Amino acid sequence: MATQKILGIDPGSNITGFGIIETNGLKHRYITCGAIKVTEKDLSLRLQQIFDGIRETIFEFQPDTAAIEQIFMHKNAGSALKLGQARGVAIVATSIHTIPVAEYSARQVKQAVVGYGAAQKQQVQQMVTRLLNLTQVPQADAADALAIAICHANSSFGISKLGKANQLGALKIRRGRLR
Repeated sequence: MATQKILGIDPGSNITGFGIIETNGLKHRYITCGAIKVTEKDLSLRLQQIFDGIRETIFEFQPDTAAIEQIFMHKNAGSALKLGQARGVAIVATSIHTIPVAEYSARQVKQAVVGYGAAQKQQVQQMVTRLLNLTQVPQADAADALAIAICHANSSFGISKLGKANQLGALKIRRGRLR
């Protein structure tokens, strides 16, 4: 079974988490994770730092695909707008390298990793640590990024398996009708 290297991105206007795993669909292997901590005050320079950080990660680790968390609109529209801008530069940084990007809601990620869509951050961190056999619990934003990568691995390989199963089922049905 072919392996795939997945870059998970947890966008943020102050801290953008990233995590890379390698998977064959059955087993996930930890590659790296970290956080891009924005230090600039000016918004355009903050976005440039996120862009540069994602591009450096791509150059170093050469992922095949990427996954990013969708925007969650809670109460503060200004925060959602800044988050959207951080997401945008992260997506552009991946698209420049022609890396396909999938998007998942926070609920989908938590459901895929913890089994409960309303899981707490600590639960996500603990499950990521267990699933990837890590010796230390990753920083929260990095753990979220790894969880996004795991969610994508489970979704993309699960969908491809389902597609193959449907193709095989259709083939059996056609053969059954031909006899």
